[in-house]
Amino acid sequence: MSSLLERPRYEVLPVEGIEDKVLASVPRDVKVTVTASPAKALDATLAVAERLAGHGYAVVPHLSARQVRDDPHVEEIVARLHAAGVNDVFVPAGDAKESGPFPDAVSLLRALEGRFDDVGITGYPESHHLIDDDTTIQAMFEKAPLATYIVSQMCFDPAVIDSWIARVRARGTDLPIWVGMPGIIDNAKLLRISMKIGLGESARFLRAHRAWLRRLVTRSFTPDPLLRRLTSEDIAGVHFFTFNELERTERWRQESLP
Repeated sequence: MSSLLERPRYEVLPVEGIEDKVLASVPRDVKVTVTASPAKALDATLAVAERLAGHGYAVVPHLSARQVRDDPHVEEIVARLHAAGVNDVFVPAGDAKESGPFPDAVSLLRALEGRFDDVGITGYPESHHLIDDDTTIQAMFEKAPLATYIVSQMCFDPAVIDSWIARVRARGTDLPIWVGMPGIIDNAKLLRISMKIGLGESARFLRAHRAWLRRLVTRSFTPDPLLRRLTSEDIAGVHFFTFNELERTERWRQESLP
């Protein structure tokens, strides 16, 4: 477990005050990824990424395909990130209800081909709550040649994660895989988020055990049991969905290192 914690990725939300939180709690050798959401324009993601890069962090902005307006917008994004020294981006389709010329991740990946040193794509250990499994598998085949690594969506079952990694490899995709999981976060908050975004069997489990989970609202989720039960040796690292709980997550990480 300690080897996976030496060089993690911390995902943050581009809200007011996040820059100060990162500076206060995150060492410069931890890569910081900045999400995009329909509630905020993509400019919020880029602005936070630019400022953190200026402070010496290795930053990965999420370029939500459905939030990219047109080809000139692509050029603007690339120019801003290159000027900030950012050469690693993560490309999801995004959750915006409407889109322009980039309705999915692969369409934007094609427009960005050769523009960045590293490009990440999403993997789904469990069924997507809106997309069938056949579609997500086909999307992986289309996206993988345009990417350099995969970040998995959250999953709370280590056996499912191990099995998914084996299936990805069996289908011939050999990109490095970063396993996504929550950092240190209150159970009540994690329950709300998980049921909102939908996480396949994990979301169904949480809904079915809602009454039981309510008794745990004063406790916090910790990644230790999940990390210790992963058996796959084919994991590049851990991508923590911190939900901006940076101080708690980094303190736990430091205490877990040898």
